[in-house]
Amino acid sequence: MKETGRTLKKKLFDLLNQGDLERAIAAADHFVPRQIINPLLSFIQSGNEKLKWGAVKLIGRVVTRLAERDLESARVIMRRLMWNLNDESGGMGWGSPEAMGEILAAHGGLAREYAPILLSYAREDGNYLEHEGLQRGLLWGIGRLSEKRPELVREASVFLLPYLQSPDAMIRGLSVRIMGLLKEKHAVPRLRGLTEDEAELTFLLGNTLTTLQVKDLAQEALRAIQ
Repeated sequence: MKETGRTLKKKLFDLLNQGDLERAIAAADHFVPRQIINPLLSFIQSGNEKLKWGAVKLIGRVVTRLAERDLESARVIMRRLMWNLNDESGGMGWGSPEAMGEILAAHGGLAREYAPILLSYAREDGNYLEHEGLQRGLLWGIGRLSEKRPELVREASVFLLPYLQSPDAMIRGLSVRIMGLLKEKHAVPRLRGLTEDEAELTFLLGNTLTTLQVKDLAQEALRAIQ
């Protein structure tokens, strides 16, 4: 008997809500990508951290599988995420930059095609995201791309430097991490100024929600650069 959309959504919800990301990622391979993408796109907007981040990680896996068989279908998902970010006032953009970053980290072809668009959301002369909540997600997504494909981000690092001075600890910390991943020497003076910043941020690192202080990330970034 074929599962209904509601049944699949409930099954995914239960799987992700357990908080075992490794298990959830492995289980995702047993689902048909086209059948679970809509529930995942709804979950990335959730205020439930386990649900949101699990969905972000699974979207990277699922869209990669989809792209291997039908690249145009994967592009449709990317365009949906981009459309969400063009309608900030409706709150539709939550989770979209994180999902874009995870997808681009996972699939090289999509990364080469869509990295400039993801990076444009950080540029005041581009598709700049003004909302701090969306900026947090964007910097996490750019960080994921920087981990896997730094060559696609490096030329845009100049547009990321201002985020190091944000009053928001999450934005400061995530931008600090990007500078370390890119080994951006122009960031060194500002990074040195953050080595005593004790503000905390909690973000997904690998498959684990991790709490660090900005100064920890600044010191790590300086070690990576120097």
